[in-house]
Amino acid sequence: MSIPQRLNPSQESLCQFYVGKNIHDVPKPALVLDQAKMRRHCQSLSAAAEALGVGFRAHIKTHKTVEGTRIQMGESEDVKLVVSTVAEIEHLLPLLTDYQRQGRQVNVLYGIPLPQSQVSRLATAGQKLGAGSLSVLLDHADQLELLSRFRDEAGFPAGVYVKVDTGYHRAGLPPWGINKDGLLLQLVTMDMQGTANFIGLYSHSSLSYNDSTPAQAMANLEGEISGCMEAVAKNTQFFPRNRTFVISVGASPQVSSVENLVAEEGELSAAAQSLRAAIQSVADGGPSGIQTNLELHAGVYSILDVQQLATKSKANLGGYGDEIAISVVSEVCSVYNNGERAQPEALVSVGVLGLGREPCAAYKGWGVVDRSALSPEIMAGRQLIVSRVSQEHSILAWEADATSTAVMALPLTVGQSIRIYPNHACITGALYGWYLVVDSDISGTETQVVDVWCRASGW
Repeated sequence: MSIPQRLNPSQESLCQFYVGKNIHDVPKPALVLDQAKMRRHCQSLSAAAEALGVGFRAHIKTHKTVEGTRIQMGESEDVKLVVSTVAEIEHLLPLLTDYQRQGRQVNVLYGIPLPQSQVSRLATAGQKLGAGSLSVLLDHADQLELLSRFRDEAGFPAGVYVKVDTGYHRAGLPPWGINKDGLLLQLVTMDMQGTANFIGLYSHSSLSYNDSTPAQAMANLEGEISGCMEAVAKNTQFFPRNRTFVISVGASPQVSSVENLVAEEGELSAAAQSLRAAIQSVADGGPSGIQTNLELHAGVYSILDVQQLATKSKANLGGYGDEIAISVVSEVCSVYNNGERAQPEALVSVGVLGLGREPCAAYKGWGVVDRSALSPEIMAGRQLIVSRVSQEHSILAWEADATSTAVMALPLTVGQSIRIYPNHACITGALYGWYLVVDSDISGTETQVVDVWCRASGW
């Protein structure tokens, strides 16, 4: 019996209602995704990883859709994914089994240290996908007994990554402490007994979310690599020498920064040279002599958002409208341009429950208004932002540091439809059941709904 979930309308009925409509003519707020931008971002990072000779594991928790997963995977023979919920695996099961029928190798990593309550449900998914299809994270010896349960219920051992804390302090063990309470020793024993398949080490560090230059992003990725290699070096006695272990690292800003290594012309910058050396050290096995290879993982790189662009992790990025694939369509409910308040403001029909409340280090706001439908003359050098948020409504105003616009009327009218780029695409997407998909690569469809993608729901 499947776990009860909050259900969407059928995709067929959603397409019947939305496809062909202009995004500004649908009920609002609505969540829009430009698949052309998503394709470009996914192809760009995939090409960089291939050029550098490193593996890549795509996190799908940003979009949680079948169609978005297809774009991330492209034609890759190895389908390596990370999910944040078992619901995502269940949602993808038809796609994953289709990949297997095509002869593509599938492995999905459940990206949270294994919770006891999800073992049976994970094993049920594993029964449908078969041996080698699922991996889990561990960072505590008490989690080891759950591996035996999984093996007994699924019929095969789970792949296992030990989670390393390289400075972010959300989950994992420090490099010097990954054998806490005999975790590694017991895991290797279980591996030899066929109860687990010890794959390697995994780190996720979002320290780069506060970066503002490519050099900083590259340094953060190098720090993750170095932390995991330090963990291997300090625990060499627990790593069998007859196999290769995976060093899986990343978060979108620092992983995207590897594109600088293949895009820079002429001599690489000092930061790029240092990162390239760190990547090579994994292939060389580092000072430990243990055989290792590098795997990068990232998720929101595929869609981007205001936070991601603020990190400036790679060179030659365009503006919000050029790069961010996700936006929320809302409408102006009222305008206060005539001295009613200390500065001109407007009320729009989306708030925390449709935008999220994720801050961004680069500015004091909760979203950025798309300027393409506004007067270029008025918007020159200025930016409209979501300055305050309530539950279902928000206030728009000129960005605070644009002092020359403090008393300038907002170029908005009651009933006007606008698009807002969110600070954090993952949070914003989770507030909706589906995306209205447009494709800016096809002339005339930049604002026309061409498809509807349903998201996985719940946990």
